[in-house]
Amino acid sequence: MAAIRFLGLVLVLVTADLAAQQPDTERGRQVYERWCAACHAVDGAGEGPAAGYMLPRPRDFTRGIYQIRTTPGGDIPTDDDIMRMINEGMPGTTMPGWQDQLSRADRQAVLEYIKSFYPPFETMAAPEPIDFGRAPRVSDDRLEEGRIFYDSIECWQCHGDTGRGYGSSAPELEDDWGYPIRAVDLTKNWKFNGGGSVEEIYRRLRTGMDGTPMPSFSDLLDADFMTEDQLWSLAHYVRSLAPDRPPRVREVIRADRVEPGEVPTTVADERWDEVESFYIPLVAQIIVLPRWFDPSVDAVWVQALHDGNEIALRVTWHDRSESPHPNWMQWQERVLEVMEPREGDLDPAPRPDRLAVQFPRSIPSGMERPYFLMGTSDNPVYLWQWSSTDDAEPAQARGMTEIEPLGGSIASDARWEAGRWQVVLTRSLEPEDTSNRLTFERGTAIPIAFYVWDGDNGEEGTRGAISSWYFIYLLEDAPISTYVTPLMAFFLTGGLGLVVVARAQKRERALETASEGPDPTTPTGRNP
Repeated sequence: MAAIRFLGLVLVLVTADLAAQQPDTERGRQVYERWCAACHAVDGAGEGPAAGYMLPRPRDFTRGIYQIRTTPGGDIPTDDDIMRMINEGMPGTTMPGWQDQLSRADRQAVLEYIKSFYPPFETMAAPEPIDFGRAPRVSDDRLEEGRIFYDSIECWQCHGDTGRGYGSSAPELEDDWGYPIRAVDLTKNWKFNGGGSVEEIYRRLRTGMDGTPMPSFSDLLDADFMTEDQLWSLAHYVRSLAPDRPPRVREVIRADRVEPGEVPTTVADERWDEVESFYIPLVAQIIVLPRWFDPSVDAVWVQALHDGNEIALRVTWHDRSESPHPNWMQWQERVLEVMEPREGDLDPAPRPDRLAVQFPRSIPSGMERPYFLMGTSDNPVYLWQWSSTDDAEPAQARGMTEIEPLGGSIASDARWEAGRWQVVLTRSLEPEDTSNRLTFERGTAIPIAFYVWDGDNGEEGTRGAISSWYFIYLLEDAPISTYVTPLMAFFLTGGLGLVVVARAQKRERALETASEGPDPTTPTGRNP
């Protein structure tokens, strides 16, 4: 009887263990339909109700094609590869990470459910990851070797010489489903799908990114065009195009004080090289109709200086074309064709790139600010407007669709080069007409916001990229104590140091004399 009970217990445990190993299909379906189907569709084909608002489009799971893998090009991913995408999301796309939102069991269940959309997962042998080896150490010689291969295998065709995604082939790129897709901006590695470290970049070079125009370079290794070590050099070079760390978002832009007449008014002025740059992220304008879910500019970098009389801003952002550009009309046509929502009439046409810098008309008290989408009818805002086809000018806005030029101009200088705009805007701190124009006060936090439009991406009016309110702070004149106090501290410290040294030397001489013993020529035997 005991033996029968023992065998029954074993059977129960084995059955429970086998059940635990089976995928929880119903659980996976529930998680998927709640959190994933809006984008990837109930049938997994990537055409969910939200898909039309996204570029790149959500992945079609029914074809078994995955960008981020540790397996060779064309192979299915490992379960670890899929779990990483679920956990971390896909930077640079609308796919978020779910590690902090879903339990481990839910994530495992949805992984198995996603695989069910592509039946070969059940019949194919388990995929074998590539042995990527370890990254060699970086050096100047290695970076130069990587640059040479970047040129020789024509990475610049898509990514451009500087890596900002403006290459000659960039306007024509599309994914395997026929949707337009942007060449990655290699200077922003924090937005890389699959990660931006040297090791992660090397994996993308070895595996390619299936479903996109990004090929695998393993074929070049097989053809002896380059070695694995040289491919590592290319990975190091690509990594070197981005900063060491992602930019930090700060609420306040500091405008340093320079000597009178020393405010730089041109983009190329070398004095800007010494000025701190502040990173301001931008997002799609999806509040005011017509909305736009696909802005191509995701941030600006802002530098500011003043001399007590004038203030100058240099605003920098990455833009793949100097709009309007005839080579990018094809891109604009495709984007306008596939992007939702269909709000308002918008046909392909030559459109300029634009920048607007927004301020309140007067400095508000406390934290009060106008509505960030260019104010309202009863609380308008003051704008600096710049266009790639026109001069900069001041304006007043009572909302995004009610903008009124104020007359006059804002001094400006602009340059597009190698996938990047830089615009300098200059104005006196105190305008002649103060009724609708801001007076810049030193030592006060002044609200500031930014708007950018990429004309070749079909952006104009309410369709563009926006920021929330930040602040700009003009440093005041340095008080005399700023200069006198350090000098006094220097001389005081130096004087005390001399006293200490003198006393130490005196004690040292006294000890040396004492150590010599009594003077034999002295009758009393005492030191003189």
